[in-house]
Amino acid sequence: MEQLPAIHFRTALLPDGWAHDVRIETAAGRIACIDTGVSAQPRDERAAIGLPGMANLHSHAFQRAMAGLTGKRGPGADSFWTWREWMYRFVGRLTPDDVEAIAALAFVEMVEAGFTRVGEFHYLHHDFGGQCFADPAEMGARIAAAAGTAGIGLTLLPVFYAQGGFGGVPAGDGQARFLSTPDSYARLIEASRHVVAPLGDALVGVAPHSLRAVTPDALAAILPLANGNPIHIHIAEQVREVEDCVAWSGRRPVEWLFDHVAVDGRWCLVHATHMTADETHALARSGAVAGICPITEADLGDGLFPAIDYRAAGGAWGIGTDSNVAIDMADELRLFEYGQRLHHRARNVIADEGGFNGRALFDGALKGGAQALGVEAGLKVGAPADWATLDPDHVGLIGRQGDALLDSFLFASGRHAIDAVWRGGRKVVTGGVHHARAAVVSRYCMVLQRLLMT
Repeated sequence: MEQLPAIHFRTALLPDGWAHDVRIETAAGRIACIDTGVSAQPRDERAAIGLPGMANLHSHAFQRAMAGLTGKRGPGADSFWTWREWMYRFVGRLTPDDVEAIAALAFVEMVEAGFTRVGEFHYLHHDFGGQCFADPAEMGARIAAAAGTAGIGLTLLPVFYAQGGFGGVPAGDGQARFLSTPDSYARLIEASRHVVAPLGDALVGVAPHSLRAVTPDALAAILPLANGNPIHIHIAEQVREVEDCVAWSGRRPVEWLFDHVAVDGRWCLVHATHMTADETHALARSGAVAGICPITEADLGDGLFPAIDYRAAGGAWGIGTDSNVAIDMADELRLFEYGQRLHHRARNVIADEGGFNGRALFDGALKGGAQALGVEAGLKVGAPADWATLDPDHVGLIGRQGDALLDSFLFASGRHAIDAVWRGGRKVVTGGVHHARAAVVSRYCMVLQRLLMT
């Protein structure tokens, strides 16, 4: 589809707030000019309510195919660790074609939900049994192809995974397809940069999986490969992880990381659920982004991020869909707030005094998510021409204006209020439906029928 020359919004959320009669011109996939208080020109696309596209800072795309398959309770207490064993069995059966088909559906659903860029925390690198592909980035190429099909921006985060637990515990059979050495990982990063290049604005960062999956020496060896791009790591997601880290090192995971690594604004610490007050403040002061995935964290029984103390300390944060058990930007933000309400037994806890809660949630996730993925965000000159429009006739939005629109979108309407989405100045969603949905769903269904019937 051709890139539009200009679009006119009746109202749009700009960096300084809501503006009326907003006309945006685009060039080469970016915003070239913004005028407010002006009329539409004859050839302009017209829309009622414009929002900046959101960054999804943490995804494991292949896990979209597992959604709804892990609800049968086992003989003992189910947890993240029992879920992980199920995931290992599932991922062990996926071919490159399967991964591409599943990722394409996940990415299409993300775009329909208002996400215009994804950080794909990608750790499925090898063939069955851990055998290497001829191209070390074979699986990454499939992720890039899926992103191209969906039209979503991609920050590919190839994962470094070297051991099964703290202190050099050997990896298990279920982890064989993930493993790298520092040398093989360097080759993977170089190959990944090559396979994402056709997307135009894709980035490749580095992602040590977790402190339990890397040695200190390996961590030091791979970090320079980021070359200024994002660095992401899972950390302090589970209580057992914290306890195992203390048993190994005498320090909690976030403590250990800050003791040994210069964490800065390039970093995204994913989950960071179980932190002390000192760790919370250290993360906030570092300039790094906390990557919060409320739906997955609830699904896995992880716990609640200390959002109130973290925000009070000025910490940056963003949202991700992680296991992709459900893909909905509004749902992630709503659950982030509702979890805090349940914990603190209060209402409107993310907003500052006198502010609208939806605006505080949206602005925080927009800024932090973009930082975590190494890109600009917002409707401003020079930023990607990425935005979503809301349906002014949706029953949840009737009569709303300004920040009340965001409150009603996030808390009373959700993704069903999204009418259209543009990515890089090209319209990829119309009437709430992605232009590639039919073909992507058809391919996905064939893959799932084979996987679940055999």
